Amino acid sequence: MVFNIFLIVLLIYFLITAFLFFYQRKLLYHPNINSYNDLKPNHRIEEVFISSDNDLISWYFKKNEKYKTLVFFHGNAGNLSNRIYKLNEFSKLNLNYLIFAYRGFNENKGKPTEEGLYKDAISVIEWLKSKNILEKDIILYGESLGAAIAVHTGQHKSFAGIILEAPFTSMVNMGQKYYPFFPVRLLLKDKYESINKIKNIKSPILIMHGKRDKIVPFKMGLKMYEFANFPKYKYFDDYDDHMMDFKPDLINSINLFVNNLN
Repeated sequence: MVFNIFLIVLLIYFLITAFLFFYQRKLLYHPNINSYNDLKPNHRIEEVFISSDNDLISWYFKKNEKYKTLVFFHGNAGNLSNRIYKLNEFSKLNLNYLIFAYRGFNENKGKPTEEGLYKDAISVIEWLKSKNILEKDIILYGESLGAAIAVHTGQHKSFAGIILEAPFTSMVNMGQKYYPFFPVRLLLKDKYESINKIKNIKSPILIMHGKRDKIVPFKMGLKMYEFANFPKYKYFDDYDDHMMDFKPDLINSINLFVNNLN
């Protein structure tokens, strides 16, 4: 009887493990979720399409050619419109910006994978270079999953600066947090090992994280800060959750960071 129960439990465990392996990218990437407040932009945005494996819908705001250009890497859910409240604040600073949607997001063709998103990021940087915008005049901004893409893109390069909002140390560590009874490292296809890459970043870096983050533990953002090279700056808010509140203190931290790069 005990042996039969053991076999049933083992079978259930195997089936769940198989489900997690084959459907892991459905669990990781959520392009169709629209859980944020949609606003109207308070500035004029140019829609452009950047060629990667497929065309990527992108929004470009050029305020002044003398300003640095911020490249925004969004998180694992939603579309570009969900970030308008952040873009509205960026437009008030001495910045140009480019935000783009990854493959499989915002009605772009393709399916998101770690290597695919890295390729999309490189394509966007190359597009800016084709507009005579040099790495030294580009700031990478990564939001959650986008922070991992920003870290990967920024390592061994000479970008003006890098801003990480709610970064995780690795997707392996995130998976072990949510699925502690499964061999996550063996199962996971997209590992996003940011903690092993951040030491390769030589650009000034600003790390922002809410201490009440219920999705990416604050201790991960803190560890990323500890592993980052100087010059490094932090904005850790006592009350923010995962989607950080773009209140004056946070915006001022970004503004000070940007101004110090000029």
